[in-house]
Amino acid sequence: MTDPTPSSADAPAAGFLRTLREDLAAARAHDPAARGDVENAIVYSGLHAIWSHRLSHRLWVAGGAGRFAARVLSQFTRFLTGIEIHPGATIGRRFFIDHGMGVVIGETAEIGDDCMLYHGVTLGGVSLKHVKRHPTLGDRVTVGAGAKILGPVEIGSDSSVGANAVVVKDAPANSIVVGIPGVAKPAKESKETLRDAQFYIDPAIYI
Repeated sequence: MTDPTPSSADAPAAGFLRTLREDLAAARAHDPAARGDVENAIVYSGLHAIWSHRLSHRLWVAGGAGRFAARVLSQFTRFLTGIEIHPGATIGRRFFIDHGMGVVIGETAEIGDDCMLYHGVTLGGVSLKHVKRHPTLGDRVTVGAGAKILGPVEIGSDSSVGANAVVVKDAPANSIVVGIPGVAKPAKESKETLRDAQFYIDPAIYI
């Protein structure tokens, strides 16, 4: 996982422009409906949310009064975009949120480089203690619409989480996680096996 913050050797303006270009390139790479960079910068709420987070995260890390300002900024961004990212969350480079509405990313969540979330995704916690309580996503992880990843679980690099999956256990790298509760399958599994697993709901969770 790479820290998206430019190194101290970079000029602030150069670092900002580099990050901007990378995020715009990520939007083009992940969304076939993406058109030009100018249009994407204006209309993509996912880009607006991540750019706001990069600023609010800097304020959060600075501490003191900066944390209050960071929370205000994150909540204002939630109002504008429908995407709530706690300023304490650590997010890598070239992160993209497609559609975006209803995405929630908790305070201790960690997201690697080149990750993508669809709308309705929750990276949530299950503990009320001030500990690491939100998920960690490795590099190049894709999370489908409506999926919930709960607790300090780890999703390995190059993995995918299926739409509406509920994940409460770790998943190794190069896996596909589907179902309720989420079941990790090697990425080489056949489409038929994955299709069957995606619609399997363990009745024990309702007892």
